[in-house]
Amino acid sequence: MEHKPFNTTINMTDQRPWLQKYPSGIPANINPDEYSCLIDLFEDTFEKYRKQIAFTCMGKDMTFDQLDKQSKQFGAYLISRGLEPGDKIALMMPNLLQYPIALFGALRAGLVVVNTNPLYTPREMRHQFTDAGVKAIVIAENFASNLEKVMKDTQIKTVIVTSIGELLGTVKGTITNFVVRSVKKMVPKFNIPNTVSFSEAVKQGKKFTLPDYKSNPDDVILLQYTGGTTGVAKGAMLTNRNLVSNMVQIRAVMLPFLKDGEEVALSPLPMYHIFAFSVNCLALMSIGTRTVLIVNPRDLKTVIDAFKKHTITVMTGVNTLFNALVNHADFGKLKFDLKVTAGGGMAVQKAVAEKWQKVTGCILSEGYGMTESSPVASFNPLDDTGRIGTIGLPIPSTDMRIVDDNKHPLPVGEVGEIQIKGPQVMKGYYNKPEETTNVITPDGWLCTGDIGKMSADGYFQIVDRKKDMILVSGFNVYPNEIEDVIAMHPKVLEVAAIGVPHPSSGEVVKVCVVKKDKSLDEKELIAYCRENLTGYKVPKHVEFRKELPKTNVGKILRRALRDEQK
Repeated sequence: MEHKPFNTTINMTDQRPWLQKYPSGIPANINPDEYSCLIDLFEDTFEKYRKQIAFTCMGKDMTFDQLDKQSKQFGAYLISRGLEPGDKIALMMPNLLQYPIALFGALRAGLVVVNTNPLYTPREMRHQFTDAGVKAIVIAENFASNLEKVMKDTQIKTVIVTSIGELLGTVKGTITNFVVRSVKKMVPKFNIPNTVSFSEAVKQGKKFTLPDYKSNPDDVILLQYTGGTTGVAKGAMLTNRNLVSNMVQIRAVMLPFLKDGEEVALSPLPMYHIFAFSVNCLALMSIGTRTVLIVNPRDLKTVIDAFKKHTITVMTGVNTLFNALVNHADFGKLKFDLKVTAGGGMAVQKAVAEKWQKVTGCILSEGYGMTESSPVASFNPLDDTGRIGTIGLPIPSTDMRIVDDNKHPLPVGEVGEIQIKGPQVMKGYYNKPEETTNVITPDGWLCTGDIGKMSADGYFQIVDRKKDMILVSGFNVYPNEIEDVIAMHPKVLEVAAIGVPHPSSGEVVKVCVVKKDKSLDEKELIAYCRENLTGYKVPKHVEFRKELPKTNVGKILRRALRDEQK
């Protein structure tokens, strides 16, 4: 579905009180057409910062020049395998140096990138790969055994396998892979014919010439899967214009507080997640930032060690990570040089934000957005004008408003649904025009499903969540998916999934189950869920009941179950 482009020439000061609140140096609008495509922007970036370090991972550095050359070679290799512009390629790995090489190589070849969570089960992989029509994949060997189980159901013909240590150098890489494979036994056996290693693909690419492919502003270059507001996994179609716009918007918000080409950013969040993808991998990199990649953010020691080894000036993360760090004895002993700390993915708790500022001396600013908005839509100013407990002000060239159930705008202070309008709003859901129509109005407003209100000076606050969505450590979990999986168990009659509060992850999944077979117990049900759901989606609480609350037409009342938890 097409919608009208955002008009940056209209004077909307009266309807946009936040314009008077921006910190000095942040413009009201950006030019979303400054670059016609993402690759044009990054070719300028590669040239400008050629000799500087772009990414660091496990002690290994990669310069912008190396990223430029290796991504060209990788793109040429993909074309040599018969892939054509518009074909889909999945990237399925944690934060490794291989990721940006594969990303920019694929985009230079004109392919559409499909970010894939490495923790997905075979069932989840099958759905995403078949729905998107993925033809090629770059996958860490740790997860290849799951790919083997679903390959026959997909269109995937080109499989490029990589290892954690592959780009770390001969000695360190060999030691790392030995530990991962033989000591920690993190690589299950797999047998996929005709695979090629990542290094070999880059090497082979030297033999071929990468065609000079020019992508258009409205071309879809990223399919980022999300549950949207309904929970059925859909690919948000993000275009060149969407991603360039959001990158420029993020830069506009951050640059008054940062120095071009001089910053060091810590990226503990995985780049397959839209938050780290847009903020770390795109926006910060585009101003010459050196990004330190964390492979496993749950290993707090590696995060703390990164602060010891590098002068970290920018950090992004989620509330659970910030909370874990400020409560770690070794973290408080560090010397900090932080200028910007950005929290997203889930609500930043006031106590955590206050403690973070006390420990690090840096304000923890909360932002807001969703996959469908590329993702950033609002931010709390990075100086002391922000407000803890709000999602801040709309970013440049972005409108937000509150509407009632009939989509009519509400006055200041009234509670209703938050809508977003701007050049970063997605083109739509892939192959789902009806779903697209449900969330994007004919005049371009994105219906978020989040319930909030706006203050007189333009700050927005979320007062209720998307109707049934569960938020676990910044990841969206949709009850429909959990229920669909559990309902397939032969011993289950009925099931309802809800979120319940948790001190570290914000929420965890609880399921209420009516048995079909009395022999069913919690252990069996959890084991079944682990086979079919990513770890953070697996229920942490199971309650067996004789019946579930329902409406007079038989619809299960999740809200009644949630109310019982209060």
